[in-house]
Amino acid sequence: MMAKKPPKPAPRRIFQERLKITALPLYFEGFLLVKRSEYQEYKHYWTELRGTTLFFYSDKKSPTYVDKLDLIDLTCLTDQNSTEKNCAKFTLVLPKEEVQLKTENTESGEEWRGFILTVTELSVPLHVSLLPGQVIRLHEVLEREKKRRIEIERTPSSAMEKEKEPIEDYADVLSPMPACFYTVSRKEATEMLEKNPSLGNMILRPGSDSKSYSITIRQEIDMPRIKHYKVISVGKNYTIELEKPVTLPNLFSVIDYFMKETRGNLRPFIYSTDETLASEVILMVIKFENHFCNHVLGELKTSARDTAIKGKRVTLLEPGSLEEIPRRVPEKS
Repeated sequence: MMAKKPPKPAPRRIFQERLKITALPLYFEGFLLVKRSEYQEYKHYWTELRGTTLFFYSDKKSPTYVDKLDLIDLTCLTDQNSTEKNCAKFTLVLPKEEVQLKTENTESGEEWRGFILTVTELSVPLHVSLLPGQVIRLHEVLEREKKRRIEIERTPSSAMEKEKEPIEDYADVLSPMPACFYTVSRKEATEMLEKNPSLGNMILRPGSDSKSYSITIRQEIDMPRIKHYKVISVGKNYTIELEKPVTLPNLFSVIDYFMKETRGNLRPFIYSTDETLASEVILMVIKFENHFCNHVLGELKTSARDTAIKGKRVTLLEPGSLEEIPRRVPEKS
């Protein structure tokens, strides 16, 4: 039986129409179950967080929203205990109403909590269970929201007009992407990694068929090696073509998967003129690597290998002894 073809992306005019109507930058999007005071039960919406406003659409391809919720005066966000498995529920407490939100899985719930609190409190929340790549994205959104508010305070009218102008590179604005995504070819990605090893060793790029993505990595085990992995968009998820395919909810999770499977050996390749963002990225990678170093040390203590810890001197694994990512399916893009 032939596999189903991935759904075609919504027409470009839909994205441009939404941007024109809302006049706000898109920070995060996904499905949400929403229950407002006037609702008898939860309603299922495709939801966009633009600026500090949630816009609700009847489905993913609707050009106009059916409802919206301004979060600028959010008092607090409280978690609710859920008896449903793999589900997150929380309440948005506003001056005039309380709105209940429910997500399809706990990971999505943590992401929504993170993005909502970041744009309303203008700081990245500390107590959210997110992966390094997701936290990096929160910092990026925080900087964008701070700049947006400064522009509005200085020149409200001109700032709004600027936001209403059609944006050609709509993919970057309307579809949040990992910081290591670049619109480059296979050859260009390889050259970037070889010429700038200090900036990282993993790039996310468009696939050759325009419907998928590819991961290009550079590993130094015995000698520098370039590898390519295909990432296919299937419905709302993304599948990495490995010997045993791995399906994940978004591209940020794809990047985190590669980091976890190599115990931090793979790092996102990031060009940044923003020194603050660059420092935050480096800090996140260091924390991620320290986490796995502690994990490796714990394994060494209980293993049968001749590994000794004497005083403050620790014999660590050789660079090539960490596990590689499972065997990939040849990628043609």
